Amino acid sequence: MGQGVAPVTPKLAGDLKTGSLEVRLAETAAELDAAQALRYRIFYEEMQAKPDATTEAARRDVDAYDAQCDHLLVLDHSLGEGADAVVGTYRLIRKPAADAVGGFYTRDEFNIAPLLALKGNLLELGRSCVDTRYRTRPTMQLLWRGIASYVFHYDIALMFGCASLPGVDPDAHKLALSYLHHYHLAPEEMRPRALPDRFVALDRMPKDAIDMKRALADLPPLIKGYLRLGGFIGDGAVIDHQFNTVDVCILVKTDLVTDKYFNHYSRTTGGPSVGDGDEPAGVA
Repeated sequence: MGQGVAPVTPKLAGDLKTGSLEVRLAETAAELDAAQALRYRIFYEEMQAKPDATTEAARRDVDAYDAQCDHLLVLDHSLGEGADAVVGTYRLIRKPAADAVGGFYTRDEFNIAPLLALKGNLLELGRSCVDTRYRTRPTMQLLWRGIASYVFHYDIALMFGCASLPGVDPDAHKLALSYLHHYHLAPEEMRPRALPDRFVALDRMPKDAIDMKRALADLPPLIKGYLRLGGFIGDGAVIDHQFNTVDVCILVKTDLVTDKYFNHYSRTTGGPSVGDGDEPAGVA
C-alpha cells in the first residue's frame, strides 16, 4: 500500500469540475494509494521504467516525498467516489515538504541553487500522469486549473520540475532539445544546470537549422503547456535510465504568466487552452 497523505489538506478555490470530472487534492491514504497505482501503470508498464523488487511486488510507484507533499487528483465520478475515481495525478512539493526529505526531487538531476536563492515560495511539480482514456484537452485544462488554485492558495512565486521526453537517446530528440536551448533557455541568474556527471548538451543542432514547426510538433504536450505559461528551460538534460526518459528542468515564474491564464483564473473558474489534447505521463 502507498504512504499516507499529509495531515492538513487545503481546499482548492473554485468549482474545479467539468462533466463527471473533478480536480482536488488527495484527502485519504486510499486516494494516494490509487494515485501511486496509476503512476506504476503509466511509468512502469506503459513507459517501461525499471522497477526495483519492492516496487514491482507492490505495483505502486512510491518514494519518500509522497508522505510529505500534496497530491492533485483527477477524479471521474462516473466510476465511483474517492480512490475508485482516480484517473490522473500531479505531485506538488513545497519547500517545507522538500526540507523534510532533505531537499527537492529535482536536485538529484540539476543544480537548483539559483532557484533556491530567489525570493518567494517555490513549488516543485512532478509525477504527472493520466490514464490513457482521459488524455484529452478538458482533463489537461482541469489539471492546470487545479495547479492555478494551489498557486494562489500558497502565494507561489516560482514553479519548477523535471519534464521528460521518452527514451534515453538524446539524439532522438535533437530537434526538440535544440529548440528549447536556443529559444527558451532560462535567464542566467535563475538557470538550473544539469549536474556535471549527468550533463547532456541541449544544443545538438545550430539555431539556423531548426524547423520551428517541426520542433514544436516534436515536443510533448506537457512541455508545450509549460512554455505557453511563460516557462524557461535549464541548461542541459539528464538521462534517467530508471524511468526511461530524457529529462529537462522546467521553471515558470508565476508573475510572468499571461493574464489570460492565472490572472484570468482569479476572476473566474474558467481557463484557457494550454495543451494539445494528449496529456502524457510527463514528469518524473
